[in-house]
Amino acid sequence: GILIGRRGQTLSCLQYIVRLIVGHQTEAWVPIIIDVEGYKQRRYEAVQALAWRIAEQVKTGGEPFTLEPMPAYERRIIHLTLAEHPDVTTQSIGEGEARQVVILPKEQ
Repeated sequence: GILIGRRGQTLSCLQYIVRLIVGHQTEAWVPIIIDVEGYKQRRYEAVQALAWRIAEQVKTGGEPFTLEPMPAYERRIIHLTLAEHPDVTTQSIGEGEARQVVILPKEQ
């Protein structure tokens, strides 16, 4: 839990610092992923499930739904998960750490 942090923030910061150090040493950007006890895979699956669940609510109710602010990589999961959905579309709104995903019904 200590290495993961609240909503994975500590893990993300650790990954960022390691990328900076390795990038500085190699003078190239190196893709590095740091995970603890499968947290990232579990979080990925949870965000996908959230996307599908909210998409069904939007499809049924016909009203847009604004998700809580989330990190860029989680917003990306939402967008990619619903990119081919026949009944809803997504967009990001806001700035910085307050950036949110809105799931909207597609115009028929």
